[in-house]
Amino acid sequence: MKLSKPVQIITLIICLLSITFLESCEKDYHHPVPQVYDQDLRINLEMVYKLNTIGGWEYFTGGYNGIVVYRLSEDEFRAFDRACTYDIAERVEVKDPPIAKCEKCESSYLLIDGSVVSGKANHPLKQYQADLNSPYLTIKF
Repeated sequence: MKLSKPVQIITLIICLLSITFLESCEKDYHHPVPQVYDQDLRINLEMVYKLNTIGGWEYFTGGYNGIVVYRLSEDEFRAFDRACTYDIAERVEVKDPPIAKCEKCESSYLLIDGSVVSGKANHPLKQYQADLNSPYLTIKF
C-alpha cells in the first residue's frame, strides 16, 4: 500500500520526534552510580539496634560504595548507595539524620528520598529496593 506524500511526511516527522524524545529521556535518567549485581542483603532487624527506632540508620557493605539504610517509619525503610553522585569514589556520611553529606564536595542528600539538598551534586543518591518481612529487611540491588 502506497502512502500519499503528506502522510509520508507526517509519519517521518513523528518518527524523528519520537527518536529525539527517547534520546532526551534516556539522558535524563542516566545515573552516575553504576548498576551492581550483588546478592540481595538480608538484615535481621533484631540484631541492628540503630534501625529499631524511626529515624535510625546504619551502614552495610554492598552496592557500589557501601549502603546506608534509614528507617523512615514503623514499616518503611530507605536504602541508598553511599557513593556521592558528584564523585562516585567518595562516600557520603550520615551527620545529622536524615541528612547524609559528602565531605569532599560538600553535597548533602536527604535520606527520605535521596534528593540533593545542597552542594555540587546534580543527581540523587542511588536508591535500592528495601522490603520488610519482619524481623528481616531485604535490600535488592
